[in-house]
Amino acid sequence: MPFHERGNVRIHYEEAGSGFPVLFIPGGGLNSNIASLTGFPPFNCMEEFKNEYRCITMDLRNANGGQSSGPLEPDRPWDSYTDDQLGLMDHLGCEEFMVMGFCIGGPFIWNLLKRAPKRIVAAVLAQPSGSRPEMPDLFYNNNSKGWGPQLCARRPDITMAMVDAFLKKMYLSNPDFVFTVTRDFVRSCQTPILVLPDDVPAHPYAVAVESARLAPNSEVSIYPWKETKEQVAQALTHVHTFLRAHAPVTAAE
Repeated sequence: MPFHERGNVRIHYEEAGSGFPVLFIPGGGLNSNIASLTGFPPFNCMEEFKNEYRCITMDLRNANGGQSSGPLEPDRPWDSYTDDQLGLMDHLGCEEFMVMGFCIGGPFIWNLLKRAPKRIVAAVLAQPSGSRPEMPDLFYNNNSKGWGPQLCARRPDITMAMVDAFLKKMYLSNPDFVFTVTRDFVRSCQTPILVLPDDVPAHPYAVAVESARLAPNSEVSIYPWKETKEQVAQALTHVHTFLRAHAPVTAAE
């Protein structure tokens, strides 16, 4: 179980396979952790892609059920997580990489594209999180009831007042679209992206499709894509084709 330590942040990560690096961001919101990725139905990313790529994943800082830890940074919640992701890829020597993210991985990917556009070769956003105008408090409320109390119970140094400030900054200061970037940014983003839409309260179909419509180098996979084995296979074929089309050819190849 390898760890990467940077100051007072300790990130638990795993690797599998070899080739061009792909960072996989698990779903589960602020409880995003490796177990939810490797045990995520309908497929295990690390097993599915390790024969072609250097697959990398990590527990989100302070995810319940994960082993990563670090302080809450209420002034910069999204960027603190992006620091961890970029810091891990630096540690592993991955200057350029592709990324595939589920759920909260959607906003994280857009923030990575904003922070390090030259490093992200291509991105896959699967069932991405987004803001529903009719449910602006959804993520704040869910994490205030679920993630926050559990975190405080195992971390005496963190209080619910700290959690509240963190969540308000993260989800209520700009409760729009994909949280981390504007529509103008998406319009200007030249990175190839593939979107696999979902349509549940936390993963609005309209936001996923709008982001794909606005991004100039985008593709949208089938919808729905998780209800049958045939749909999953078709979506995975699309993901494999997309990644192969954009992975740089290394000297060894």
